[in-house]
Amino acid sequence: MVEDCTALILAGGKSKRMGRDKATAQLDGRPLWQHVSAQLTPHFTQLLFSVREPRPDLPPAQVVDAFEGGGPMIGIASALAVMESEWLFAVGCDMPFVQPALIDCLASRRSADIDVVLAEVDGHRQPLLALYAKRALPAMRARIARGERSLQALIADDLRAVIVGDSVLRRIDGALRSFMDLDTPALLQSVQMDGDLGGR
Repeated sequence: MVEDCTALILAGGKSKRMGRDKATAQLDGRPLWQHVSAQLTPHFTQLLFSVREPRPDLPPAQVVDAFEGGGPMIGIASALAVMESEWLFAVGCDMPFVQPALIDCLASRRSADIDVVLAEVDGHRQPLLALYAKRALPAMRARIARGERSLQALIADDLRAVIVGDSVLRRIDGALRSFMDLDTPALLQSVQMDGDLGGR
């Protein structure tokens, strides 16, 4: 169990690459959100869903975007504003293979002088599988007020970050399946055809 941390599944995107709602896209007979939820539920005392507007097709523990414009930063900021814990673990609804050991690895690097803990894969930071401290909210609100929505820019310029690199990540999740986001019909179909659902 990850202490003092709320989990957030981001399910408010427009799913442009998928062409339909990603959260309810089917994988192995179940919607993607259920796969992600199954991975997270044993490790967090609270699980929330980030949505643009209330959705009857998702569990009722939903956080509706508190700001206009949409995007992951809006969803994360909205959750930080209402949660009771000091930390938030944010993950996309199209990432069904998140490994619990990887979550523990990131969570173990939290500290009082850090605002965000995230991974870097092949030189690319992964802000949608990361832990955000509640104290990061003012910086997010300031950027949102300026019409800025980039989590990458926020992390690079405004937040104190711990970055966990490939060498550490691969010892936990050799193929880095935790970071596989099934955001296109082709990716979803390829996983279905392979029958490789071992990351559940």
